[in-house]
Amino acid sequence: MILYNLTKIIHLIAMISWMVGLFYLPRLFVYHCKVQKNSDCDLTFQTMEAKLLRIIMNPAMIITFISGLYLISFVGFAPWIHIKLVFVLCLAGFHGYLSSIRRKFINNKNDKSEKFFRIINEVPTILLIAIISIVVIKPF
Repeated sequence: MILYNLTKIIHLIAMISWMVGLFYLPRLFVYHCKVQKNSDCDLTFQTMEAKLLRIIMNPAMIITFISGLYLISFVGFAPWIHIKLVFVLCLAGFHGYLSSIRRKFINNKNDKSEKFFRIINEVPTILLIAIISIVVIKPF
């Protein structure tokens, strides 16, 4: 039971860290798309985005997945977990999409607007609401 609770704590901390990055990176893009390419500000945003992904988001996502799979080994594959995993995979896909946008900024090929980034900034919120609802309610 101690190992289960410790794993759950690790899972929650990693998930919160990952979500913070998923909320913050699109917000950085909102401001990054306003600066002149190859300016000092552009390079500063590139550094901030790279460090956010490399130091916080990528490790947090990996730890979330590993600890989540370990938790499943304790409780089994209840039907609601399948639905949760679909939403978690959507978050992982969104994470990958944000990473590809960051590469476009690096190559000066970003073609998305500030409005676009403000809109996609809501995607992780919607997915988080769905995931938490499923975990708390356990509909199946």
